[in-house]
Amino acid sequence: MTAFLRHRLLWPVVILVALLALNVAFTDNFLHVQMRDGHLYGSLVDILRFGAPLILVALGMTLVIATGGIDLSVGSVVAIGGALACVQISGLADQDSVGGVLSAIGVTLAAALALGAWNGFLVAAVGIQPIIATLILMVAGRGLAQLVTDGQIITVNSVPYKLVGGGYWLTLPFGILVVIALTALTAFLTRRLALGMFIEAVGGNAEAGRLSGIRSRGVLIVAYTFCGLCAGIAGLMISSNVSSADGNNAGLWIELDAILAVVIGGTSLSGGRFSLSGTVLGALIIQTLTTTIYSIGVPPETTLLFKALVVTIVCLLQSPAFRRKAFGWGRRPAPPPQAPEGPPADVAVAEQAREETVRNG
Repeated sequence: MTAFLRHRLLWPVVILVALLALNVAFTDNFLHVQMRDGHLYGSLVDILRFGAPLILVALGMTLVIATGGIDLSVGSVVAIGGALACVQISGLADQDSVGGVLSAIGVTLAAALALGAWNGFLVAAVGIQPIIATLILMVAGRGLAQLVTDGQIITVNSVPYKLVGGGYWLTLPFGILVVIALTALTAFLTRRLALGMFIEAVGGNAEAGRLSGIRSRGVLIVAYTFCGLCAGIAGLMISSNVSSADGNNAGLWIELDAILAVVIGGTSLSGGRFSLSGTVLGALIIQTLTTTIYSIGVPPETTLLFKALVVTIVCLLQSPAFRRKAFGWGRRPAPPPQAPEGPPADVAVAEQAREETVRNG
């Protein structure tokens, strides 16, 4: 039972099930999934579809946090990605041109990779602390997104682009399929190849990793570049879903949700070992919590407070020290009684025999 209670994914699963049960109580047919026009519809499908951008950003954030860093600029990269794509598509003579849409997506992903590599360069090569290096792009990125859109909300009417975040393929929302593919790719790169071991080594002890022959600078740049790529794809999804780009509000505070998802999933902010499955669970918890807030009618002005309260409860339940003090779960057994101090048995017998010999003369 103790080993079961200590499993890193137990409490995220428990919280997710509890949130789903709460939605079932407040929403009729919450678990009902139906097929209409060859597409799957339902509240569960909506949670996965709307949570797809957060899952992508959280995946990239997991690798960055595993190196002992953090990336506060992902929200700005989301806004830049959506702005670049929509500006290019809006300038096309035919917005339904597949080639033009693919070109816009390619330019956006290249820009996202460059922004992520820039963060990695500042951290690995220049030596700036991650929170400061990424804070620079967090602030400047919003201005860059506003510059791209000229301070306007750019709207598009492109059927191929709508597929990225709001379309369906093989009965499922296309965004869910993108998340599945990218999660599988990330798991392959980090669990089947040596990249995951390098990331954990750099995050656990960078100096020991360097002495072992690991090029920590290259590992850091790869992690931040991948995080930028994930944020760029999320930006495409968000702007595609609403068919517009808002440089001021797109991806706002998504970096905080991504960090929370990583922490809820069991990855330590100090770096080292990480859990991709835990991160996905954490992102689903946050998205389900958002759905729950709307379902039970929480006033909008208290939404953030309610969300913070639930996240605090989740983090406390994940703490072994808190569980021991509050519930007595996982308490260490009392040590076995120590044998009384004194000479060994054979020495005691020999001493007794000597005393008897002295008494008998």
